[in-house]
Amino acid sequence: MDTSKLAFVGLAALAGMCIALQATVNGKFRQNLDNPTFAVFFSICGTILCALLALLILRPPVPTIDHFKATQWWNWIGGPLGALIVLAGAMLMPKLGAAAFIAAVVAGQLITSLLVDHFGWLGASVQPITVGRLVGVGLIIAGAICVKNL
Repeated sequence: MDTSKLAFVGLAALAGMCIALQATVNGKFRQNLDNPTFAVFFSICGTILCALLALLILRPPVPTIDHFKATQWWNWIGGPLGALIVLAGAMLMPKLGAAAFIAAVVAGQLITSLLVDHFGWLGASVQPITVGRLVGVGLIIAGAICVKNL
């Protein structure tokens, strides 16, 4: 693996660390507020504030109306999917524990990613399912089971 790919893998691992921390924080936030809906709402408010701050600092050009018209309908579901992820973390992490929750999330991500790659869903480049990829996903599923049950 070349150095740039290794750096990208490291950044992806760092994002994974953030997901684990986010699920734990949101789970505790839900417990403290005794309300998952408000925990999700305030968590997403923090996301919006960070995005606004980034826009103010970086000052990217505003997309034109043609850019918006060129988007597919499914480009708009990222926000709701993110909200569902935050809600899942807030609801399930306290019940499963951080490790089991994240293991299940990673297993779900890999299964879905394998299908997205294989079929080229949502504009992804096609990368066929191979025996090696199936074995890798199988190992992740086995790992998720071990984390929860052993």
